[in-house]
Amino acid sequence: MTAPPQLEASAQVHADVHADVVIVGGGPAGLTAARELARDLHVVVLDRETEAGGIPRHSDHLGYGVRDLRRVTSGPAYARRLVASAREAGAEIRTESTVTGWAGDRTFAITSPQGRLLVHGDAVVIATGARERPRSARLVPGDRPPGVLTTGQLQNLVHLQHRSPGTRAVVVGAELVSWSAVLTLREAGCATVLMTTEHERGESYAALRGPARVALRVDVATRTRVTRVVGRDRVEAVEVLDTRSGQRRTVACDVVVFTADWIPDNELVRLGGVDLDPATLGPRVDSALRTSLDGVFAAGNVVHPVDTADICALDGRHVAHSVRQWLRAPSPAPAGARILVDAPFRWVAPSLLAPGAGAPSRRRLLLWADDHRTTPRLVARQGGRVVGRRTVPWPVAPGRVFRAPWSLLDGADPTRGDITIGVL
Repeated sequence: MTAPPQLEASAQVHADVHADVVIVGGGPAGLTAARELARDLHVVVLDRETEAGGIPRHSDHLGYGVRDLRRVTSGPAYARRLVASAREAGAEIRTESTVTGWAGDRTFAITSPQGRLLVHGDAVVIATGARERPRSARLVPGDRPPGVLTTGQLQNLVHLQHRSPGTRAVVVGAELVSWSAVLTLREAGCATVLMTTEHERGESYAALRGPARVALRVDVATRTRVTRVVGRDRVEAVEVLDTRSGQRRTVACDVVVFTADWIPDNELVRLGGVDLDPATLGPRVDSALRTSLDGVFAAGNVVHPVDTADICALDGRHVAHSVRQWLRAPSPAPAGARILVDAPFRWVAPSLLAPGAGAPSRRRLLLWADDHRTTPRLVARQGGRVVGRRTVPWPVAPGRVFRAPWSLLDGADPTRGDITIGVL
């Protein structure tokens, strides 16, 4: 294990804080872990925002809490409940606290309204979440006018700043979060004139996709790509390419929302020297959510970009058990076998099979795909031999997490090299 780089000794620090567990990130994963751990441990949650709660805090529509709370609620109500539950359990939530670097093993330097602090935990959970790639990272050419947003920027503008984004929008993407953007636009009085996706069908679930198109009256253009943004003082239009025919058309709009295309908020794990998974770009973890640094765990969308808020919350519940085990008997995480993927999959989480780690949350492997497969026949191979096969009745589809049974790896040996998961 390589220790994280430390700050220079000359850095001015006003106070020290010591806790049993330090959690970086006050979203669903971090807050749920805090609630589980704070009942009998000193837990400090660090969040850079003015209020904790994560992305649900400004997703003002229903759809949250199904798997963890067993009820359906709005994003803001869900966030408030998670914050209240963590505080009631005894967690100390420090908002406006930005981690600026590592200051030693499981020690962070932060800036906050109280000044510069050093915060140390006997164990650490990194739950910094994920973000959408902006237009610049997607290399979409054209003009650079105001009115080009991500979903997060849109929701912040509408729900927190109470401002109007415009009157006519094009939404790039057709995932669950894309429909969330459509709902936000509708609430702000902005019509969505087109959704685009490069896939042969919308990425969201069919049970949602059809009714949403009818109820919200949105045209979804499949096999299309936005190739240019037009406008100087304001967005005026986008150029859309039909990838089947090669034809281009211009769609008039004054707002473009780039949705999905997720990347973990991985700056902190990279600064700490945590081993990264080259497929997810998040920390490589085993099924106990242990990273390569002793006593440092990761949970939620920083590990698997991106899953729903309630699944991240269940990750937080799962990692709390692993943290307790570490605190009772600190020991280096054992080496294991890497879990890799073949097409149509892009990544898998957890991506390490380690001895004694047990099963992951909900006994599920999470995978992300780039193509559709109906009733997939999954296969796991290790060292040239098949170690597991499973046929599942739910489809593989781009734009949403595919859940495979952990039992697919029952025949794998964590001491015998890489494991690869694919589809027959």
